[in-house]
Amino acid sequence: MGKESGPIRVAVLGLGFNGRLVARNVLQSPELSLIGAVDADRALAGRPLAELLPQAPKDLRIESDLAPLLKRLNGGVLLHAGGARFEEALPVLEAAARAGVHVVSTCAELAFPWLHYEQKAQALDQLASSREVVILGTGLNPGFVLDRLVATAGAACGPVNHIFAERLVDVGAAPREELRRQIGLGLSEQELETKTDTGEIGHVGLAESAALATVGLGLDFDEIEEELVPVLAEEDLPGSPGVKKGQVAGLFQRARGFLEDREIVCLELTIAAGLDESHDLVRLEAEPPVELVVKGGYAEEEASAWAVVNAVARIVSAEPGLLTVLELPAGR
Repeated sequence: MGKESGPIRVAVLGLGFNGRLVARNVLQSPELSLIGAVDADRALAGRPLAELLPQAPKDLRIESDLAPLLKRLNGGVLLHAGGARFEEALPVLEAAARAGVHVVSTCAELAFPWLHYEQKAQALDQLASSREVVILGTGLNPGFVLDRLVATAGAACGPVNHIFAERLVDVGAAPREELRRQIGLGLSEQELETKTDTGEIGHVGLAESAALATVGLGLDFDEIEEELVPVLAEEDLPGSPGVKKGQVAGLFQRARGFLEDREIVCLELTIAAGLDESHDLVRLEAEPPVELVVKGGYAEEEASAWAVVNAVARIVSAEPGLLTVLELPAGR
């Protein structure tokens, strides 16, 4: 399916915090035209999008049913700002593909769904190819800083023997409630353990980033192991209500990939309050060795929303199928 002439027609599904950032960025892009917005919250149905985003056209109203919008969007792009789990996103992805609509999604597991859902990913790829559309999962993490950036850093060195990348994120004194819940801020260790067991806690997508970084540098892996441990407050955190000494201040997560029992990739992510700094770091053991540091790190929500929007113009002229960010052209 070739690139449309004029602005590319897009719609946004999901108007939570991230979805609103995506919609805002669409409205700032001369390459894109926002023709619709859908949210599952029935209380929003029929209301002007401008109530949430003042810069939105006054006549653009929020819809609750995706099907009619997909019909109008045929040949355009759906920007899916939904959950992190592949199987939860799959019905939307399939419906969009059948309607002839490309998808760029923030779904973390969609960044490399072959890792845990190989057969379903292959079936989705076949469906997208048959309908001549592209489906892509992207964002900042996964989608760029711990995977695509890592692969790009290795484009100017010899064979890579080991990959290490680290992301430190200081969430500040008063993070959004959604992020606060995700990292268990203010919980006891026991409460955190219970919520971790039920899947309520933690960042999704670190293993997918490890797989992408490995593949992007021409390496292979047999398995990827993940671990998650709490970061405990060493003192009461000023300005952070409810976080006392000994309580959970955030999370440390690690994904390690192995080939024949040798570690070839290690990604580490710390998201917590009270850190001394934020940064993104890539270190490649190669000839010559490579080390990149982004002081202050990329801004999580802002960068993720722009990664989604900036991908639109790239996917409409790409070969159809279920793609990864490694298959996008460099740049914007």
